[in-house]
Amino acid sequence: MITLDALELPKDLTWMDEFDWTPVQQTETYTLTGALVLESGIKQAGRTITLSGNASGWAERSLIKSLYAKLTATPPLTLTLHDGRVFNVAFNQQRPLDAKPVVDFNNPDDSDYYTLTLKFISL
Repeated sequence: MITLDALELPKDLTWMDEFDWTPVQQTETYTLTGALVLESGIKQAGRTITLSGNASGWAERSLIKSLYAKLTATPPLTLTLHDGRVFNVAFNQQRPLDAKPVVDFNNPDDSDYYTLTLKFISL
């Protein structure tokens, strides 16, 4: 089960960018003599967590509306993944939620299904 605070998310959501992030930040600079200076440190936060349902992680419109209401919630939110890992997160406000109807209805019902992608940043 995947949850965001008390909301149960579709179980088929996949962490799409799990291994795209590196915990090390590194800068390279050159001195006036041409010597290379490498500086590195461990990042304290900022890991991206993109959960996507692709073709199988559908969510009902009622859940989409609840998630949409959470976009203005004060972080941190608690994201618990199906394997038990827990993250304190905030929505990535650049494009936090992407929901598209599986079947287009001009007057959708709360039980109609949507594909779902959620974007978070770890705190």
